[in-house]
Amino acid sequence: MKKLLAGLCLCGLLGGWCAGAQARVLVGIDTLRALNFPGLAGKRVGLVTNPAGVDADGVPTWQILRAAKQVRLVALFGPEHGVYGTVKAGAKVADQLDANTGLPVYSLHGVTRKPTPDMLRGIDVLIYDVQDIGARSYTYISTLGLVMQAAAELGIEVYVLDRPDPLGGLRVEGGGVSPDYRSFVGQYDIPYVYGLTPGELALWINDRWLTTPCKLKVFKMNGWTRRMTWRDTGLRWVPTSPNIPTPQAAVGYAATGLLGDIGVTNGANVTAYPFQVIAAENLDAGGMTRRFNAIGLSGVTADPFSFYPAGGKYAGVRYSGIRLDLDPHARANLLAINFRVLDVLRVMTPQKNYFKRASADGIKMFDKINGGPANRTAWLAGRSGDLIARSWQAREASWLAERKPYLLYQ
Repeated sequence: MKKLLAGLCLCGLLGGWCAGAQARVLVGIDTLRALNFPGLAGKRVGLVTNPAGVDADGVPTWQILRAAKQVRLVALFGPEHGVYGTVKAGAKVADQLDANTGLPVYSLHGVTRKPTPDMLRGIDVLIYDVQDIGARSYTYISTLGLVMQAAAELGIEVYVLDRPDPLGGLRVEGGGVSPDYRSFVGQYDIPYVYGLTPGELALWINDRWLTTPCKLKVFKMNGWTRRMTWRDTGLRWVPTSPNIPTPQAAVGYAATGLLGDIGVTNGANVTAYPFQVIAAENLDAGGMTRRFNAIGLSGVTADPFSFYPAGGKYAGVRYSGIRLDLDPHARANLLAINFRVLDVLRVMTPQKNYFKRASADGIKMFDKINGGPANRTAWLAGRSGDLIARSWQAREASWLAERKPYLLYQ
């Protein structure tokens, strides 16, 4: 495996904090700074980041690099939602000049999703510092791979500053991605919930996805273990995108994120609880709550929830259903909740086929996010969410073995 690691042990450099139990997690930028920015003296640096790219105290990485005398930061690159994290999901982002620094800001979710040679002209090192949420369809990991690919083609070194997986490093859920369904929301043949940090995934990408590996260095965290979800880290959450304002939304993304493309709202864009709500027009909220809780999913409970959309074609229509309380350490399979909900809806509203009501683009996106049509066709053929989840077990088991060489934390 082609990998270079930094920050294997920083106890002395960081004041011995890792000697105590319950210590706060320090992230990759803390490690890079503690090591005095190795290899960056005299180099021109580009930074891929957004507002969640901060140190353990919440200081933005771009500020830290700008303040370091030996670092010459020359360009910023933004993934989906932009460097400032304000652009809505799926929307194109334009290049611009940063008002704070005067640096060029290149969009990796606009005209191109892969850095071009013109964008990278004169850059010696690309630093990637983007907080992820541990789900395959969240596009930052696709950006990571394309950044590494572009860097490899031009001989540019890549530093990945590692960050926690908010879902922890133990949870693995879902099948893989069929070759015909590779896309920006499913670029790699990995389970939907893959259980790796960005640094660990970068090592896998470099070894298993890139034809020509890049010159990669991963700067590790200190104090993080695989059992930790976000609430265990002691770190303050910075929204990773407009609809992931809290770590609870990051957990909910895996549990409800598949439903938004087929006309069942998951709360994103329309409630204060994005990815924690499941609702449709005029459902019986109490009945749905009882049916869902009767499934008995460990660490997952539902309460009745209703609201009226503020605008759009359903303005004034009562939407009702459930709001989920998801323990991030829940033993229940989060991804399977999407199909468990569809099971409940099939019983409660047999006259409605949400897949038939969905647009062709909605069905296409649903299949892309699922890595192919198998889950949809199985459910339409009458298979339960539980049986669909069991169909993922072989890929989950093979992934647990495949990812072992790339694990950086116990």
